[in-house]
Amino acid sequence: MATKTTAEKLATIQQGYTLEGATIELGAAIIDGELHKDAPVRLPLAMMNRHGLVAGATGTGKTVTLHMMAEQLSTAGVPVFLADIKGDLSGLATAAVGSDKLTARTQSIGQPWAGKAFPVEFLALGGDGNGVPVRATVTSFGPVLLARIMELNDTQESSLQLVFYFADKNGLELIDLKDLRAVIQFLTSDEGKDKLEELGGLSKATAGVILRELVNLEAQGLEKFFGEPEFNTAELLRTAPDGRGVVTCLELPTLQTKPMLFSTFLMWLLADLFEDLPEAGDLDKPKLVFFLDEAHLLFNGASKAFLDAITTTVRLIRSKGVGIFFVTQTPKDVPADVLGQLANRVQHALRAFTPEDAKALKATVSTFPVSDYDLEEILTSAGIGEAVITVMNEKGAPTPVALTRLRAPESVMGPAEDALVRSTVAGSALLGKYGTAVDNPSAYEKLTGKGAAPTGPAAPEPSAAMPGGQSAPAAYDVDAEARRIEEEILGRPSSRPAPTPAPATRAPRPPAEPQPQPEPGGMMGDLGGVLGGALGGGLKSMARSMGTQLGRELLRGVFGTSSTRRRRR
Repeated sequence: MATKTTAEKLATIQQGYTLEGATIELGAAIIDGELHKDAPVRLPLAMMNRHGLVAGATGTGKTVTLHMMAEQLSTAGVPVFLADIKGDLSGLATAAVGSDKLTARTQSIGQPWAGKAFPVEFLALGGDGNGVPVRATVTSFGPVLLARIMELNDTQESSLQLVFYFADKNGLELIDLKDLRAVIQFLTSDEGKDKLEELGGLSKATAGVILRELVNLEAQGLEKFFGEPEFNTAELLRTAPDGRGVVTCLELPTLQTKPMLFSTFLMWLLADLFEDLPEAGDLDKPKLVFFLDEAHLLFNGASKAFLDAITTTVRLIRSKGVGIFFVTQTPKDVPADVLGQLANRVQHALRAFTPEDAKALKATVSTFPVSDYDLEEILTSAGIGEAVITVMNEKGAPTPVALTRLRAPESVMGPAEDALVRSTVAGSALLGKYGTAVDNPSAYEKLTGKGAAPTGPAAPEPSAAMPGGQSAPAAYDVDAEARRIEEEILGRPSSRPAPTPAPATRAPRPPAEPQPQPEPGGMMGDLGGVLGGALGGGLKSMARSMGTQLGRELLRGVFGTSSTRRRRR
């Protein structure tokens, strides 16, 4: 095959990136070592929901690429979600200041540049940071994702699913980790052994292993990530009053100590969006673009069920108007079934210092279309702020591969001032919704007879009595068992407070409203029988009184998720 001239290569790229609709401008092509600002490289806005991959070695500019793309998406009215691992992306809220070096770069690629600030919302996982706290209930998080955090094997994951099934069927709300702990502790107690046998595949030994892992999570302080109020993922789809998309930055200051929690929690956000959003078909622009940083953490050691769920979510969520960009070091970090669905590729430089690096380089080159570049050479010599790009054009075909000098962001490339972050959070409409944790009565209170701890103003008056006026059985003490397990795991005294005596008298409960009586042998009668034999008439009465609330199976999503909003519909 004859070698193309530089002019022919230039014409190929110019023609391949001539697009009709709105675009995200990525930069200008470099051909035969020369930068050509008359050969802009761009990505169709309508194709952003075909997903993408931003890859490259550490320090090659991946974060700046996310920054630049997020700015243009916001300007186009598209909300953006970013996991701000290093804190650098908070600078989106501050306009950048120009310099001679910056001006020389932007002029060389034909970029009109002006410093701008963008509408940013700061979130923090479980309030671990300066942002608005983001929490999920345990029942919403679901057994598949929770098993991922707990690093359970396939058998233990299946057993955890049975525990969730038992709680769902029997009206035991799993709000936080102590609720799940109480349910498992009940199932492994003398009172619950009959119910454990009815679950079939759940052995007492496996339940004990799960309980130990659960208490270990609590001992590590992870319980603050679960609870109420649960974050509504629809908050990620907002636009600012001026029409720009809101850029949501999830702060992750302790990623190094909780990498599995970080990646799995991001997947919960996606799964919840997937279950809630209606089908949208082909849109002129996506409803949301979700940048999933440190993507390799999602897949390392993942179970088959977890990988299948990720693949299904990525495949189907694009029809709901959501684009996902995985951010990692090499394409081999992403399973083939997922990688095959990532139509837009931004590949920064790779290193080839070891035989393993050389294999990764060859594997990366093999994932690109045939091009006029020597990609093995290009990918090891590309400079910071340069990347090899191919995207999906408006007709659904890949664009020519182009080595590209990328555009410069217009906001600060680095952390925002702490005072700005704090004032932004203080003025956020989300702070009133999610700022104060509440501890409403749930499975723990129902199974132990203890009232919920006082929390924020949204918490209802707690009650230690079971529905129906009966006291909970006192044959076992969930907290005492948790303290014992924590001490065994950590080899030190438990940090859990000793129990306080319950008050001798309780305020009388108002009379319950009349409830419909079940037909003999009907669903409510069966439900009452399930729990009545184990916990007596109080819980049996509660189960009967729930009526139509439990008249249907609780449907769980592709990850076993089940949001509060969907359960209330």
